[in-house]
Amino acid sequence: MRHRMSLKSKRELLSVTAPRYQAAGKKQKQQILDEFVAATGYHRRYAIPLLKHHQATPNQDESPGLSDSEQSPRGRKPIYTDEVKQALIISWEAACRICSKRLVPFLPVLVSVLENHGYLNLSPEIREKLLTVSPATVDRLLFDIRHGRGGRGIGTTQPGGLLKHQIPVRTFADWNDLRPGFIEADLVAHCGTITGGPHLHTLVFTDVATGWMEFKPLLFRDQDTTVKAIDQLRQQLPFALLGLDTDNGKEFLNYTLLDYCLGKEITFTRSRSYKKNDQCYIEQKNGSIVRKFIGYDRFEGREPHRILEALYAVLRLYVNFFQPSVKLVEKKREGSHVSYKYDKAQTPYQRVVAADTVLDEVKDNLRVQFADLDPVALLGHIDRLQDELWLYAYRERVTTVAGTETDLVLTLDTANGKRQGIFQRPSSSLPQHQVVCDPQAATPATNQVSSDRPQRLYRQQKNKYKGQRWWRTHPDAFAEIWPTVVQQLEQTPDLQAKELFRIIQRQYPGQFKDSQLRSFQRRIRAWRRQEALPTGVAKDGR
Repeated sequence: MRHRMSLKSKRELLSVTAPRYQAAGKKQKQQILDEFVAATGYHRRYAIPLLKHHQATPNQDESPGLSDSEQSPRGRKPIYTDEVKQALIISWEAACRICSKRLVPFLPVLVSVLENHGYLNLSPEIREKLLTVSPATVDRLLFDIRHGRGGRGIGTTQPGGLLKHQIPVRTFADWNDLRPGFIEADLVAHCGTITGGPHLHTLVFTDVATGWMEFKPLLFRDQDTTVKAIDQLRQQLPFALLGLDTDNGKEFLNYTLLDYCLGKEITFTRSRSYKKNDQCYIEQKNGSIVRKFIGYDRFEGREPHRILEALYAVLRLYVNFFQPSVKLVEKKREGSHVSYKYDKAQTPYQRVVAADTVLDEVKDNLRVQFADLDPVALLGHIDRLQDELWLYAYRERVTTVAGTETDLVLTLDTANGKRQGIFQRPSSSLPQHQVVCDPQAATPATNQVSSDRPQRLYRQQKNKYKGQRWWRTHPDAFAEIWPTVVQQLEQTPDLQAKELFRIIQRQYPGQFKDSQLRSFQRRIRAWRRQEALPTGVAKDGR
């Protein structure tokens, strides 16, 4: 094994070698440097400035090389200054904290929009650096302020098997038609932790080719309400609805929706049961859009439904015009390694405008609408509607130690997941439930953190119990025969657990499976440990 010098020995060697190195010629310096590097293990580029600039100081233990006044800055000068980082943060916040691979291709459009509305005022140098930043650099610059969010929901889909034989199955591999108009639809339940009782649902549309999304809250989950909501969302789409793909819920698999699709000449397909990947496009949007902005709380009644209507009217504009996404172009497998290739990140609006099958009149209307939209004002409006909505979230009644009942309010810590408010929002806000893009609704304020708005959890509460589990999750399969097992162990303590298990299987045929052997061995080991019996013969319980 190679001997490694201690830090103290390296410093002593440096103090002796540095004067010789500084007084030597070029060839002698190369020889001295080779010896010094071989002895200390330092890299040559690190060892050269140590030997070149070293001077004896009174406190040699504090620095192995240069003094504070003589140390020269190491490495290259940073390219992306604090001004670039701050402009990147503002752009990232305006894009609702999307990932770097989606943000970087969208930066030219987003920066232009923010400059037009007065949120950015960049010099040509800063703007050039911001627009040439790479996704890896974005991740590095935003590392200290990024906070991940996640969550899991409860499945409320009730199977409707009446028409399965009449509605063809479409899997995730069957989406080979790139025309806009083929929609995946799903219902998202706002039930909190309780699936029973009346609660709101959200009908979500997403176009497979462009990623265009539409939302509609539902007071009831029945076939008539669902079909009516589908017809309303169909009229909001910027293209014709050509195909509708749903799951196997009874709100979709019924004659009402089947007759509607036949009358409108819409191709109606369904996914396979218990195969969520067949609806991968809509399932991904349910988590990244609906759960991210609405959360997992329970909402009931007409007032939350009315607020959800207004919120989705703003959210559809923000998502479709200012949320870029990437689409899988190629998937290649080489042995156990799978490589994926994605296209350039684009917003649904950009994909719709680039589609050949969309009417030019529709494209012109979308361009005019995009020119008037302000992403920061839309985010501010969404924040205020979220605050109103969360006031109606279901609150569980909990009993404290003193016996009094209190409301269990789910809050989100500012340092743990709250969106950093870099945009100041004045007290004069937009009128409630009005879709307006007012540049005065949100003005930029550098390093300004908005901490006055309530926050709710974006995920379900998990069990916080961290101790050892003492309760059973399954019935004890050996409860009836355990006295017999203990009696046998007392008589023959050296009997292996595996041999005893085979004896029990022969005595009670068909009652114990081979898969229960490990549980039986653990029980035997625990009994021997408790009784402090000799374990030399069967130390591991086998």
